[in-house]
Amino acid sequence: MRTKLAAALVVLAGLCLLSLAVGSRAIPLGEVVAALTDPSSVDPQTAAIVGGTRLIRTLVAVLTGAALGLAGAVMQGLTRNPLADPGLLGVSAGAAFGTVLAAGVLGLTGLLTSIWFAFAGAALAAVAVYLLGGRGRNASPVKLAVAGIALTFLLDSLTNGIALSDPEALDRYRYWSAGTLTGHSFATVLQVAPFLLIGFGLALGTASALNSLALGEDVAVAIGRRPGRVRLRAALAITLLTGAAVAVTGPIVFVGLVVPHVVRTVTGPDHRWLLPGSMILAPIVLLAADILGRVVLRPQELDVSLVAAFLGAPFFIALVRRRRLAEV
Repeated sequence: MRTKLAAALVVLAGLCLLSLAVGSRAIPLGEVVAALTDPSSVDPQTAAIVGGTRLIRTLVAVLTGAALGLAGAVMQGLTRNPLADPGLLGVSAGAAFGTVLAAGVLGLTGLLTSIWFAFAGAALAAVAVYLLGGRGRNASPVKLAVAGIALTFLLDSLTNGIALSDPEALDRYRYWSAGTLTGHSFATVLQVAPFLLIGFGLALGTASALNSLALGEDVAVAIGRRPGRVRLRAALAITLLTGAAVAVTGPIVFVGLVVPHVVRTVTGPDHRWLLPGSMILAPIVLLAADILGRVVLRPQELDVSLVAAFLGAPFFIALVRRRRLAEV
């Protein structure tokens, strides 16, 4: 399994290089490497494109992709629901609502300020879906999915209402809500990195506990686990990962749904491998979608959220149409 994860990391590194080379202006890989290692050896425009715009875009894709993939894997393990995903279960919509509420109503546009509203919105949305979808044994994958979709529509309506009330907020919201990796700076990466690192640590630390919960709550208690503490820790990780990712890139759906299922076909249900595998594969998927969006309409670009939705929607439909949704 370590060999497979190492191979995935090599693929991720290759896509990062490709992300730095591909765009409205194609740059040879040799010049990309030179721009990163010795910027003075290439022309200033190439150095600015590679070392500035595209490098930041690639970093944002890696960080937010890892966050969404890991959050989706933890959600599926925590709820034992194969349809769990931050976007599908309304968590991303809650984070988006909190962010727009901070900017459109309170005038708080700074990332370090609005990100707390994203966290609060994500947490409240997760609790609401859990209550609406049926708690405990009354919950089912379809009930949770329907509750999440309904809550997403409601929150999207409220978010649009706030944005429409303020022309300046509307302009910012229209760009951000499309789900994009562009328009950021190194300062943005540095501001959001601590929240993501904490979320990564909390999520990866739940791996063994999620394996225990998969055996049943009674068995988990018998072997010394505290289900309430595990759920709290996992919920905090999901909130941090989803809230931080959405605050930066806007809502990007299906990454957290599709990636854990793909990884599970290789690693099996063991979360000790599933979680790091999802954390690696999700940035691969997001970078591939972003690169595809740059080339299909060159010199124009498609936002990464549109490409991700186009790729993820058929997978979701196939998953729902299965006769029996296996627990995970």
